[in-house]
Amino acid sequence: MSPALEFSGVPQGAKSLALVVHDPDAPDPKAPRIDWVHWVLYNLPPGCKGLPEAVAENALPAGTLPGVTDFKRTGWGGPCPPIGQHRYFFVLHALDTVLTDLGTPTRQRLERAFAGHLLAKAELMGTYQKAR
Repeated sequence: MSPALEFSGVPQGAKSLALVVHDPDAPDPKAPRIDWVHWVLYNLPPGCKGLPEAVAENALPAGTLPGVTDFKRTGWGGPCPPIGQHRYFFVLHALDTVLTDLGTPTRQRLERAFAGHLLAKAELMGTYQKAR
């Protein structure tokens, strides 16, 4: 289930927010080969103060659109590292525009779409390792 997130300090002039959650340590932190994307959301309203734990796609703030993850689907894809302790980055982007409907963009397509529109970004990093 997705973690609860709280947002604050959105800059003046922000028209929307975009969230990307990724793990740059996949599959093995000692030999990473892919920056695995766990969640992509865009067009969150700038007044959004966060997301509740286990938020369902149909319960996202009005206007929020999902992107596709490296699990080849939309929605939260939780951590399940095959080996070692991985870092998970939650990156919130404040944009000076509301993006057109991009369908279900990948992280790369979303970031290309908001290039030149970034006002600020905030980043939170957490770690996870399977219990032995």
